[in-house]
Amino acid sequence: MAQFSPTENVTLEDQIKSLANEELLDFWEETQFLAKMLDQDIQENIQYSPEYERLILQELQLRSSMKTLDP
Repeated sequence: MAQFSPTENVTLEDQIKSLANEELLDFWEETQFLAKMLDQDIQENIQYSPEYERLILQELQLRSSMKTLDP
């Protein structure tokens, strides 16, 4: 299972890029689950960042397009 490691030297984008395909899909699934839970609980003190989803989907699109370029 993928884990987010908050460090000053590594951005979330770099961490996402370093994940294997299966880990990246797992991470995306986990963020979807958490977003659903937050929506249901309506917790005002916890903010969900759609930036995670944008970065994950961007990386998945890049990897998908790279596969189509491979002979």
